Amino acid sequence: MPGVNNADRSVVIGTQSVSCEALLALGKRAASALAAAGVNEGDAIALLIRNDPIYFEVMQAASLLGAYVVPLNWHSSADEIGYILSDCTPRALVGHAGLLQGISAAIPADLPTFFVASDVATDAPSCARAWAPYRDRFTAWSEPARAPRGTMIYTSGTTGRPKGVRRAPMSPEQVSRNAILLRRIYGIEQGMRAFVCGPLYHASPGAFARQAFQNADLVVLQHNFDPEGLLQTIEQYRITHLTMVPTMFVRLLRLGDEIRSKYNVSSIRWATHTGAACPPDVKRRMIEWWGPVIHETYGATETGPAVGCNSYEWLSHPGTVGRAMPGTTLRIYDEEGRELGTGQTGEIYLRTEAYADFTYHGRPKQREEIDRGGLVTCGDVGYVDAEGYLFICDRKRDMVISGGVNIYPAEIENVLVNCPGVRDCAVFGAPDEEFGESLVAAIEAEGAIQLRPEAITTFLERHIARFKIPKRFVFHDALPREASGKIFKRKLRDAYLQANARG
Repeated sequence: MPGVNNADRSVVIGTQSVSCEALLALGKRAASALAAAGVNEGDAIALLIRNDPIYFEVMQAASLLGAYVVPLNWHSSADEIGYILSDCTPRALVGHAGLLQGISAAIPADLPTFFVASDVATDAPSCARAWAPYRDRFTAWSEPARAPRGTMIYTSGTTGRPKGVRRAPMSPEQVSRNAILLRRIYGIEQGMRAFVCGPLYHASPGAFARQAFQNADLVVLQHNFDPEGLLQTIEQYRITHLTMVPTMFVRLLRLGDEIRSKYNVSSIRWATHTGAACPPDVKRRMIEWWGPVIHETYGATETGPAVGCNSYEWLSHPGTVGRAMPGTTLRIYDEEGRELGTGQTGEIYLRTEAYADFTYHGRPKQREEIDRGGLVTCGDVGYVDAEGYLFICDRKRDMVISGGVNIYPAEIENVLVNCPGVRDCAVFGAPDEEFGESLVAAIEAEGAIQLRPEAITTFLERHIARFKIPKRFVFHDALPREASGKIFKRKLRDAYLQANARG
């Protein structure tokens, strides 16, 4: 980067600190090493790591080679990862030793596999070679850089097997537009001090981390989210920028005033949240605590971040996810494909000029299914107000039709999460002989608190209409979720239906 001293910039995780200059140099060696392993332009490199500086090394190498990086969710089972490996057919796999050991049966015998050490002392599978000694046999890549491909992220697979979002290479104009968009979304600026709160295999934390690596004086990574640990890190490193999800807000607010007041968070200039709906009361309290530094963005792996708002816009339009970013087209359509007007609720379709078009790897027909006139849908339902602000009602597939009435579980969850004793929750529909569907609330209690359905119902009656109150409550020690905090609602519903079928 011209004008930037990479030797003075670093990536930190725990007690480990690596200069950006060293990571860029290793990335050039890694490009030569991966090319020798058989990676060519347009190929895929699979990456199975916890948050680690090696992420930036591999991303740099892939960019030089014009290859895709497929970040694998290390919480996935061997079967789930095996499916992705068979689908994207990578030419190399790089991962932490223990994670590779856990999925060794799923690694194809002919796939060049390399392990890196981690803070967890675990042997690597016999099929893997040590990455550092192999990489260091090669000199730095000296050929011209090929057209960068970026990541090929696999969607969560809520409605079946996950699909790889494979983009065409960006044009120079799209590269410029993308940099401008991400500055608006994440507040990117040179000299920032960034904290990546989520796992790098997710789209938003990964995109934020890559931009921070290019611009920040300091990039701090973490293995697992700890609310008080986050506050300690902000104070210790004078963090200015970070990305979060609403569940993190909830857990921070529940630390209590005594703990929260111990730490100085005045260094924060920009905190972006995305990934799930944020309960309005939670967001308002965060703005009161941290100040007007909270920014929201909406989009998906397929669309990229396309909509956003700052704290002032949100306070004047509570509940919005923002307005379309410059270069973004946003429309609402009904079931028959008719474009809807102001205040009318329908399915949301988007397209931003800052991203190259995509296909689902090996599944062009499924890509066509979500397209309408060049715009694509994330499967969400919402409306746009007279000033152009977008409001999300819920996921289209999560909407419950009970007695002929459309009910959006997200609205109920936003209220229920504020009920005393409720740490987190998910509301979904279940078959009902009388109404077609009825509402079920899965609840994770706060600590050892014993919650009673009657008390929860009384609380909900004060805030929402009776027809929106769940008929059944199911209590869990912990709700199934990804490392980002996002709840696996499908797993909850499937488990409930199975248990109900057994009587």
